[in-house]
Amino acid sequence: MMSSISFLWPVALFALVLLPLLVWAYVAGLRRRSRRVVYHSHLAALAEASRAGQRWRPHAPSALFALALTSVIAALARPVAPLPVPASNVYVVLSIDVSRSMLAQDIQPNRMEATKGAAVDFVKAMPRDARVGIVTFSSYGTLLQPPSNDHERVIRTIEALQTEFATAIGEGLVEAVWALPGRKRPTAGEAAAPPPSPREKLPPATIVLMSDGQSNRGILPADAARIARDQQVKVYTVGVGTTEGTFLNLGGRMIWVRLDEDTLKEMATITDGTYYNANSAQELRRVYRNLGRVIGWESKPTEVTGFASATAAVLLILAVAASLLWVHRGA
Repeated sequence: MMSSISFLWPVALFALVLLPLLVWAYVAGLRRRSRRVVYHSHLAALAEASRAGQRWRPHAPSALFALALTSVIAALARPVAPLPVPASNVYVVLSIDVSRSMLAQDIQPNRMEATKGAAVDFVKAMPRDARVGIVTFSSYGTLLQPPSNDHERVIRTIEALQTEFATAIGEGLVEAVWALPGRKRPTAGEAAAPPPSPREKLPPATIVLMSDGQSNRGILPADAARIARDQQVKVYTVGVGTTEGTFLNLGGRMIWVRLDEDTLKEMATITDGTYYNANSAQELRRVYRNLGRVIGWESKPTEVTGFASATAAVLLILAVAASLLWVHRGA
């Protein structure tokens, strides 16, 4: 990945040495005294008034022309810049906590609805050909939508999510792992032992796991993260809510729910992913939009000669316009 602009024909940049010579010639021309004699009773005051408010205008066309010439030289050198392009063979699964704590209203209108909106933003930010799947987890993990490039169908699946019981974070993660291409789910006889690590290179894949609570069912989240790592899957975790917690009213019964941030951080670290915290609907949407731009896109060296040429043309037009409006008309 490139971190700066490079040039396919850098020898053309030697033409930039002409610019200091042009600037010198321009300044030398300004210093020449006018050969015409002007008689006026208040010549000094007139000259001062003429300079006031217009000190930069006479030089604007020349400055714009110099910038245009610089852009032309850059275009001749054929610049190459790192630009975001859709990544090929993108597979990502959203693993979403649908436990009852998602009904808490510390994020408006509640955590569940805010998560739906953010997840929809995520899907919309992905490249058109990216394959997105949906897994939910409560008492266990459930694959609702295998990875698909039918993003409208994926969005409909997100919008139909409903809350259930318990919070099995590890189950939600491993279910997402087995939904990805090339990852083989253990058979019933193999389930007691960790699945073997694949020897071959598997298709790149990512999981975005969101939870607002503490895991209380199924496989330990850290063990699930190690399975994801062994299956060559990077996991980004998103914590919704606060570590201090809040009360949730369920049928007249007040329940204390809090975010287990340490567990989510550990899962992300094990898989070389990143943990994000979102304590508002706006922040949650921002996190998911950023993830959509990071996961589905890659930086690729791209020639931008056309952009440099267009910039030169615009600057040249502005130089001509400034000359006509401000210099020749004496405005």
